[in-house]
Amino acid sequence: MPIDSAYRCNFCHSTQGTTFLATERMLGLGGTFSYMACASCGSLQLIDVPKDLSAYYPNTYYSFSSLQYSTFFRRAFKKLRMNAFLNSGWPFFSPPFGDWLLKLNPSFHQRIADVGCGSGQLLYEMSISGFTDLHGFDPFLRETKKISSGLTLWKSDIASSGLCFDLIMMHHSFEHMDNPRRVLQDAFGALAPGGILLVRCPVTDALLWREKGPLWVQLDAPRHLHIPSTNGFQVAAKEIGFSIREIIFDSTGFQFWGTGLYERGEILDRSKIKIHFTAQELAAWEEKAKRYNQSGEGDQACFYCQKPKI
Repeated sequence: MPIDSAYRCNFCHSTQGTTFLATERMLGLGGTFSYMACASCGSLQLIDVPKDLSAYYPNTYYSFSSLQYSTFFRRAFKKLRMNAFLNSGWPFFSPPFGDWLLKLNPSFHQRIADVGCGSGQLLYEMSISGFTDLHGFDPFLRETKKISSGLTLWKSDIASSGLCFDLIMMHHSFEHMDNPRRVLQDAFGALAPGGILLVRCPVTDALLWREKGPLWVQLDAPRHLHIPSTNGFQVAAKEIGFSIREIIFDSTGFQFWGTGLYERGEILDRSKIKIHFTAQELAAWEEKAKRYNQSGEGDQACFYCQKPKI
């Protein structure tokens, strides 16, 4: 149905759009939520955010898992692997987060932040791989904690830290944060001149969103408060002052099997994957995801944004 003109797109400011209903499916909690689909840029946003979202983030939620420490020998191996990877770029040496890291190619001594860091596992892996000035920000942490001399996890937002960063990352946390323009503005303010913001998040350019609508696994009502289109994200980021260096789609077969589980009335339970889908289907979906990425129709993307040097 048409949107009430009192609502405005968080990304392009348009008041034109339609609403649709979505159900919480990931955990099987139920509940129906109204979203706005912007007619101008195609971005989505939750219209009425629940006053208390904690029920949708139980203790078992994946980002609340405990930090997993590595043994001395694994730490040594990961540090050698990281040096070899950054020096050569060979996929053989790539850590799990190699693609975007190689694109950024940060030095080991740059000050780097991960906003919405969860347990801090990614930063920990970077720390034992040789990076020396890492900071994680997440208001849902139990407490601020110094993991090592080069890694601190802050129970706060980045704007209140007073720190200045060379690189700020948001790995599938951006869509969980209220007021995306303020999030981008806070990142802009916390970056040094010439600094880089990396945002990885779902995008509504997804062909699967157009085909499956509210069954699309990346909609994730009501945890995803907004999902930009690549166009909508660029509009907002450029108005704040960022230049967009590159946009790379990095979707995977998850979009197909996750949506497939929802179509079968299942929650997002990985143990059910082999029950419903064959190994051949899963492999075909990974190849299909690569084709979607190449055509700009994948369901998630990496935005490489830069603050002006002057």
